[in-house]
Amino acid sequence: MYRPNDLDGWDYAARLADPGEYPYTRGIYPTMYRGRLWTMRQYSGYATAKESNRRYRYLLEQGQSGLSVAFDLPTQLGYDADHPLAEGEVGRVGVSIGSAEDVALLFDGIPLDRVSTSMTINATAAILLAFYVVAAERQGVAPEQLSGTIQNDILKEYVARGTYAYPPSPSLRLVTDTFAYCASTLPRWNPISISGYHLREAGCDAAQEVAITFAHAMTYVQAALEAGLEVDAFAPRLSFFFACHNHFFEEVAKFRAARRLWARLMRERFGARDPNSWKLRFHTQTAGSTLTAQEPQNNVVRVAVQALAAVMGGTQSLHCNALDEALALPTEETARVALRTQQVIAYESGVPEAADPLAGSYLVEKLTDELEARAEALLDELDHLGGGLRAVETGYTARLIEQSAYRYQRCIETGEKTVVAVNRFRATDAETEQAAPAATLLRVDPAARERQAARLVALRRSRDHIRVDAALAALRRAAAGTENVMPVLVEGARAGATLGELAGALRDVFGEHRP
Repeated sequence: MYRPNDLDGWDYAARLADPGEYPYTRGIYPTMYRGRLWTMRQYSGYATAKESNRRYRYLLEQGQSGLSVAFDLPTQLGYDADHPLAEGEVGRVGVSIGSAEDVALLFDGIPLDRVSTSMTINATAAILLAFYVVAAERQGVAPEQLSGTIQNDILKEYVARGTYAYPPSPSLRLVTDTFAYCASTLPRWNPISISGYHLREAGCDAAQEVAITFAHAMTYVQAALEAGLEVDAFAPRLSFFFACHNHFFEEVAKFRAARRLWARLMRERFGARDPNSWKLRFHTQTAGSTLTAQEPQNNVVRVAVQALAAVMGGTQSLHCNALDEALALPTEETARVALRTQQVIAYESGVPEAADPLAGSYLVEKLTDELEARAEALLDELDHLGGGLRAVETGYTARLIEQSAYRYQRCIETGEKTVVAVNRFRATDAETEQAAPAATLLRVDPAARERQAARLVALRRSRDHIRVDAALAALRRAAAGTENVMPVLVEGARAGATLGELAGALRDVFGEHRP
């Protein structure tokens, strides 16, 4: 274990610097939460835009400070709700979006110039951003007033989530097109949130989460540079998305190590000169994979521990999972408890009064150094293989994650790792039956697909078909050439083209990815 004499003679001041100073080990702002709390951004969305809008309004009324949109699988993959492949999935794991009309309804009554919106969307991220811009126009909100994030991290889809549409190379082109568009048109918008969360959910460990995420990030940065963008023109708007698991001190150290490593990469490898390009800004979500269906009330404790670690690690925004998410989408009640978890930490714990409150702890500093070294070693290994994209294409990254996931699961099955109420301290069957009555779970109305399909039919009947056809033809030309597709997508959204039509036009040019 780690003993105090492990770090005798260690020069804390020279190594760490102060909060807000390079290399940002202790946080990217001098005062951290004393100046401004993290954004409380509860991830939610289900069924149709109208139903999700009600949930968003409810969460905002309860004190949520930023929106985070969950999309259903057909939307993520680029299929309209009435497509045969969408059957059985419409509105199930997120909201169904078919057009700019749906996005306008999703944010009805929510002023988009005063709320920050995060959208967890990847293969169709450019299309959803176009819909959002058009929905804002209808509210009278100019693009430069919009703030928020699209995840837009396609590389991790090939190794962790699977919601890809196009092959990696054209998908990267869509990412760099959004970089350029946001730099010129949406200055307050983050064009990407490079995700370690889904890598961790798929099974990698803490150091792998940092290393693989940064390998993907460097691929995006390099692609943007090759597309002619200056690093300091887009790097300050790069954002990241990490998981927070149960090992409290390791997770705090992970965030500190990640800040330090990213600052060095941007300054030394990519030559960024703007200090804002060196700062790692990230959103954190408590770990869904740690939630248990057994005794789900225990998940409240797990989420509280994880949320506290994220805050003590210096996150810029946070989502807390609800206690019932191993069983279903959250109800209003469980979503409220998840939000209250953040609020208790923010307003009752006293933790926000200190920037990097664990700085100087022998254990935390040792873990920070070790995680940074392990992540950097793996990053060098991926570089040697040809970088993040090559590691994805060869299946190397996927194998790393699979092997780590197997080791983790074996530890649970052998009892080496304790999971309360799963492999130790289990309740009786009678007690378990009382833990989560089926009647309390949220169930998505199966008729959601019919309602959404009816909206699509009505839209197709009412729009100007000549304008839509022209917009889709222009999109195919842009995709086949070198023109930035984002302005063309925005025009398609204005014309009333559906998500499936726009994604289909890109499929016509780019083809589909077949693993």
